[in-house]
Amino acid sequence: MDQLRRTRLCVWIMTLGLFNFLIYAVAYAIIGGDAPNGYIKQVDGQSIYYVRGHFVHRAIGYEQDVPRWVWHYSYIHSILIWATIAGVLVSMLALARPHIMATYSEGTIRGSTLVTVLMTLIMVMTMFGMIWFIKEYVREVS
Repeated sequence: MDQLRRTRLCVWIMTLGLFNFLIYAVAYAIIGGDAPNGYIKQVDGQSIYYVRGHFVHRAIGYEQDVPRWVWHYSYIHSILIWATIAGVLVSMLALARPHIMATYSEGTIRGSTLVTVLMTLIMVMTMFGMIWFIKEYVREVS
């Protein structure tokens, strides 16, 4: 892939990622929190879904019941935020790669090694976060 196409792709991924962050923040504010901070409570054989938000309405946090679909949407969006983080960070790193390579052309660590290490760290950490959230989601709905 040539540099122009790679740059356009990276900018497009970063724009979509930032838009996804904005949607997440607006949804968090509207519903008063998110599902990973909330819980499901069983009352008389029925499930009641709660979201909880910190510093949305009060400093001590706030919780409220929401429809089932809102709770699931909130949890799934919280899981997908991890993929968004990875996409935005890797795109930023790909755009900065030529500068990093030029800056670290000599010395203890080479630019290509630094970029590889950083991309690996980004992927491992975001995958760990995503797997953790998926595990907690499955535990909550089971």
